[in-house]
Amino acid sequence: MQARSALFDLYGDHLRARGGRAPVAALVKLLAPLGIAPPAVRTAVSRMVRQGWLEPLRLASGPGYSITPKAARRLDEAASRIYRTGRHSWDGRFDLLVLTAPSSRRDRQRLAANLAFLGYGTLDDCTWVATRPGEDVDLLLDEAGVRYERFTAAHAAGTPGAMGVVRRAWDLAEIGRAYERFVAEQKPLLSGVTVRSSDEDAYAARFRLVHAWRTFLFRDPQLPPALLPERWPGTSAASFFDRHAARLRPAADRYVEQCLDTGNRLARQKGR
Repeated sequence: MQARSALFDLYGDHLRARGGRAPVAALVKLLAPLGIAPPAVRTAVSRMVRQGWLEPLRLASGPGYSITPKAARRLDEAASRIYRTGRHSWDGRFDLLVLTAPSSRRDRQRLAANLAFLGYGTLDDCTWVATRPGEDVDLLLDEAGVRYERFTAAHAAGTPGAMGVVRRAWDLAEIGRAYERFVAEQKPLLSGVTVRSSDEDAYAARFRLVHAWRTFLFRDPQLPPALLPERWPGTSAASFFDRHAARLRPAADRYVEQCLDTGNRLARQKGR
């Protein structure tokens, strides 16, 4: 687990609801159960500040970091998809982007990852499609310096034709297999965490569960049911995730509160 990715998970799943800020000492303590060393945490924090995701601030307990408005929008969008709190109906139309791809391979990869996160799939190297307009997609493309045209399109053949477009843009069979692997890999890890486990163990198990589930934000565009195959594996995988995420939440919350309190005390002692 990379420190930067873990920090996104930490702020999104735990700290966003607690003001989106925390002292450095608490960040270090909260990522320790995941095997992430303090130098890696500090390096990742510095990188996220440079990228505009975090900003330093002085807390009553000492130095800390808060999410920026840009990060808040991204984390809220991610949370609505992770926990599926936003229900999206489909009006039969696609959002279509025709763009000039960046010349740099690294820039192309970054752009592709960001568009995939927003729910877009590729029809070819320059054409991206989504079943709903992605939030901030215009801002994303403008910031990347990408020239593009944007269209709203409906297939003349209706849903059957639209399903053909979907299967060109996304490998649904592979996404389905990824959901099945997710459940198979997580099941033995979670079965060992019971009511007798420590809060730290429950927190670490839940963190890894959410971290693994979060990868589907870049894989699965969460298509409307009308465009999905029958017996879609994502449905049972989502039920599995919801059940265990809810089961482990109370113990994980207790551990987070304990670390925030400890982090505040350590920061105050260091500042004396």
